[in-house]
This record gives sequence, C-alpha cells and structure tokens, in this order.
Amino acid sequence: MKIICIGQNYAEHIKEMNAAMPETPVIFMKPDSAILVGNKPFYLPDFSKDMHYETEIILRICRVGKGIEEKFAHRYYDQIGLGIDFTARDLQRIAKQKGLPWEISKAFDGSAVMSDFLPLTEFSDIRNLNFHLDIDGKTVQKGNTSDLIFGFDTLVSYISKFHTLKIGDIIYTGTPSGVGPVSIGNRLEGFIEGRKMFDFDIK
Repeated sequence: MKIICIGQNYAEHIKEMNAAMPETPVIFMKPDSAILVGNKPFYLPDFSKDMHYETEIILRICRVGKGIEEKFAHRYYDQIGLGIDFTARDLQRIAKQKGLPWEISKAFDGSAVMSDFLPLTEFSDIRNLNFHLDIDGKTVQKGNTSDLIFGFDTLVSYISKFHTLKIGDIIYTGTPSGVGPVSIGNRLEGFIEGRKMFDFDIK
C-alpha cells in the first residue's frame, strides 16, 4: 500500500505557514512504517524538538486506477477516516531553507496516525464535512472539507496521472489552519461530524 499526502490544501493553513498558493496539488509520500493505528501512543522521537500535529480527512482507495478522469474519480474511494500527519517542524524548516525534500520531517516511523474507516454512505455530503482535533479536552484545530483548494475527486484524478492507485492505498487530503506542537502527556482526540475517530496519548 501507498500513503500519499497532500500539502498546502487549505488557504488559511497556507497563510499560517507563509507559503504560496499552489497551482496544482503538492504531493509527498510516507512509507508503510509510518502507519500508527489502534489508538496506540505516539512516542516523541529524539531527532526533533518541535513536533506538530496536522489533522486531515483521509481516503481509502477501493479499486485500481491510472489516468482517472475527474468525473469518474468518485468511484475509486469508498471510505474515509481521520488521520494526523505528524511533522517535525524544525527539520522541515531546514529542508525548506535548503530546497530539499520534506520526507525526513514527515515520513518517519509512526508519523501517519490513522483512524478506522467509515463508508461514504454514512455521510450526507462528504464535500461539507466538519472535523476537529482536541488536545487535553480543548479544541485546537477545526476544518470543513468545503474549504479544500483541491477536492477529493481532483486529488484522485491528479495523483493517478503519476501513480497507479491500488486497493488499500490511503490519501491524506491536507490540513486546515490551527496546527501546533505536541508534548509528552498530551491526549489527542479526533472527530468527524462529532463522531470520535481516534483517542491516543503522546509519550
């Protein structure tokens, strides 16, 4: 399976990161060793002093596809979940300054938190989904899929130009504004439309 991630896909997050508005989706990838599931704790790695959460709606690919037309893209994903793209912001800052790839700051072990997945049929409109993250009982990040710069179908179509999508592949669709640091002892709870999707600790 592949974990395909999209950066800079909410305008307010782009502003808080002082980045330019992208003309096409920004793609990076994580290995399968990045996956963290089952509400297992996230252990802060010793190579970063500035670890940030980025809460995102994630898609599960349900059929093989290459060069998918956008009008057919909705046929290629059947479930959604909630994830966190953990980011070593200090390492990412250095990589950006040097014009280097981001993977060292985003693709490390345990950096891809994934909830269980829910069928699309459980939601009336996936283009208008509310989701949020609480840390220690306080809401720190909120988003709505209506604010995506590149919507789900656009992403699936665009990604499939370069990568054959296979059953079980996961797409992280981007994070809204409100990203921030985590510390040992924090408890993270993520929700889609008020439904708890994950609940784990930072250690």
